Amino acid sequence: MPKSRREKPRLREAERHQLEFRSYNLDSLLADDHRARLLWAAVGQLDLSSFYDAIEARGAQPGRPATDPKVLLTLWLYAISEGIGSARHLARLCERDNVYRWICGGLSMNHHTLAEFRTGHGDKLDELMTQLLATLMHQGLVTLRQVSQDGVRVRASAGAGSFRRRATLNKCLKEAKARVRELSRQLESDPGAENKREQAAKERAARERQERLTRALAELDELEKQDKAKAEGVNENETASGWV
Repeated sequence: MPKSRREKPRLREAERHQLEFRSYNLDSLLADDHRARLLWAAVGQLDLSSFYDAIEARGAQPGRPATDPKVLLTLWLYAISEGIGSARHLARLCERDNVYRWICGGLSMNHHTLAEFRTGHGDKLDELMTQLLATLMHQGLVTLRQVSQDGVRVRASAGAGSFRRRATLNKCLKEAKARVRELSRQLESDPGAENKREQAAKERAARERQERLTRALAELDELEKQDKAKAEGVNENETASGWV
């Protein structure tokens, strides 16, 4: 073997921890038909005057400006549709996930603001979210996800097409109301519980991926053995026939 072939190959290798600075706009992060855009447009058609009337920061008066209720309402609607009820969890998603960053539109978000919006408007807000989610579900535009006790996120039993064919508005209202009520309890839950469930789900998913990868590699190895056996069988037949 030539000396050059014994030397280590010179490669361009993947590096995923290198910091990069990229220019982009938030609107480019989501597809035109993304569900978050649908919810944002739906919220924009609502009469939110009572939410704006409750804001104390006015004109040139001192005090910090309030976060737009339209942004907060859309964040909670999307989070609830994804089975998320924890304000702390939602605040983290606003920092790291593109869909929530898009809804925020460049606004910083913390769990205090998110939780106060939910608790400050109480039943009125829950009823509004219930009705909006139910009507969107009834039209097959939104389906709900739910989180089981161990943190596994799964789709609701009915898909969009199924909702259009079978679900009545009353059924959608009942499901949406149950979801909003269920996830409202997470506002006052152990702040570390959501982290634990999320971490447990990630660890379980990682184990399952590794198991599937191991099985896939074993299947690949078996296929290679079968191909090799076939090739050797052909060679033996050719030799026996005097074709070499």
